[in-house]
Amino acid sequence: MANLKEIKNRITSISSTMQITSAMKMVSASKLKRAQDAITQMRPYAEKLQEILGNLSATLDLSENAFADQREVKNVIIVGVTSNRGLCGGFNNNIIKKANMLIAGEYADCNIKLIAVGKKVNDSFKKSANFTRPDGIGEAEEMFNDLTFERSSVLAQYLMDEFQAGHVDKVVIVYNKFKNAAVQEVMDEQFLPIIPTVAEAGSSTGDYLFEPSKVEIVEDLLPKSLKIQLFKALLDSYASEHGARMTAMHKATDNAGEMKRDLTLQYNKARQAAITNEILEIVGGAEALNG
Repeated sequence: MANLKEIKNRITSISSTMQITSAMKMVSASKLKRAQDAITQMRPYAEKLQEILGNLSATLDLSENAFADQREVKNVIIVGVTSNRGLCGGFNNNIIKKANMLIAGEYADCNIKLIAVGKKVNDSFKKSANFTRPDGIGEAEEMFNDLTFERSSVLAQYLMDEFQAGHVDKVVIVYNKFKNAAVQEVMDEQFLPIIPTVAEAGSSTGDYLFEPSKVEIVEDLLPKSLKIQLFKALLDSYASEHGARMTAMHKATDNAGEMKRDLTLQYNKARQAAITNEILEIVGGAEALNG
């Protein structure tokens, strides 16, 4: 059995760890509130815009909508979105595993480029042959250091330019979709080409009247809609990160508290045993002197 000093040092160490994990939980809870508000306000707008985008794409021919060009998939860009920091459970590993599954499975016969958004996925793939860092996008960790629509638009514009130029046939975003603080869903969402909405039997995608002109609407609406879809994915990932970290730190604090209680009980038992032994030694010594 460990001596009293060792047990006491472990209790002190666990108490310090509890303070850290508890503080990290509170910080993530504070950031989660802001991130959750941002994505819950953004999501209905982005989803409705995506619906309109799909309906609109179904009414356009290829010459009018280059972003819906369904080509044979030979060149693929995978955008992996993780956090810059760890201590958030399986949040980052789930994205890295999903990206590896896509590389080794569905797109195994394709020429794949992987763009990292977030330091963790960057660290995991930076030595991989599939890894690429386009000019003008910046370092992987920069996006979440200051997440803005303008920053994400630079990446979205690069992806659209690569698709329009024919350098890539498909773009997939792998990210965590925010459900609630305890649940995040790993998504591999097709960014390009746009998937036109297919009308169900007896229904219609709707007829559109273009004002001022179809060309102006398409040239302005489609790129902006795609930029919003990417920004939504980043907001989802940001909210999911803080939800995952808050949950992980809550569990870590609870586990540390349980360990501390067990060690305190062990310490008290060892201390009681040591006191009993000292009393027995004193009594034995006194009897030996009297005898």
